[in-house]
Amino acid sequence: MFDILWRGLAIGVGATILMDLWAILLAKVFGQPPANWAPVGRWFWHLGRGKVFHDNIADAEPYAGELALGWISHYAVGILYGVIFAIIMGQGWLAAPTFLPAWIFGIVTVGAGWFLLQPGLGLGWAASKHPKPMKVRCFNLLAHTVFALGLFGTALIIR
Repeated sequence: MFDILWRGLAIGVGATILMDLWAILLAKVFGQPPANWAPVGRWFWHLGRGKVFHDNIADAEPYAGELALGWISHYAVGILYGVIFAIIMGQGWLAAPTFLPAWIFGIVTVGAGWFLLQPGLGLGWAASKHPKPMKVRCFNLLAHTVFALGLFGTALIIR
């Protein structure tokens, strides 16, 4: 079990790093604004105080360390996803990784963003209150596909 847990941690970190590199590429090459993890940190801070959904997270009480908490939360969730995926897939997949299960899992994890985080930030279900909801959804699906590539690629490296 320890082997699965450390490999899950590793693939979660690797996948999250690849996702962040993808965001940097989008910003540098295509001018896509990079992720701002401060609102996510503010949301996690309020989540710890029992408030899940906000009309607009920008109107919520600020937290001095929200940017750091946002980055920590981003990596903690990525690691949690990696560990959950490793437990679900087991030693067989970790010994001979294939992309399809990682991609399916990556797409499934979009649901947490669409149905918990985005409504929690005040963006509505699947960013329905955002001025360009389909653009957000497409970028979410792309980012989580890159996350899946990171799960798969890191698993290949550490097998």
